[in-house]
Amino acid sequence: MNEKALFAERLKTAMLAAGYEPRPSVLEREFNLRYLGRPLTFQAVRRWLRGDSLPEQDKLQVLADWLGVEPQVLRFGEQAVQKIQENRGRWEIALKGEEREVLQAYLSLPVEQRKVVREVILTFAKACSKPPGEETPG
Repeated sequence: MNEKALFAERLKTAMLAAGYEPRPSVLEREFNLRYLGRPLTFQAVRRWLRGDSLPEQDKLQVLADWLGVEPQVLRFGEQAVQKIQENRGRWEIALKGEEREVLQAYLSLPVEQRKVVREVILTFAKACSKPPGEETPG
């Protein structure tokens, strides 16, 4: 099954779980009550339910809020989100206290400052790396 069809299945399941019949007319009405942008047509939401198209991020967020699910779960599925969390957990376990503190501080910086820090780290790494076969004097 392709990603659009899988999304359609997750959308239908979420609608049923929230107490709504997974029909285009219901989806159109309920979505447009909550969406602040230009209202969607019956045909547009029907394409979501049929697995012909995927919603844009702003629309996915409205769907997720309405249906009470995480947007990433609705879009990618619970298994994909769990896999990401498992990988993140492994990464965090591998970090020691000081490394974790530095990484958290780095991630809290604005994007432009992170770019500067990244360049500094890469410059140090390049300066400290030795070409193959080159020994440290001593």
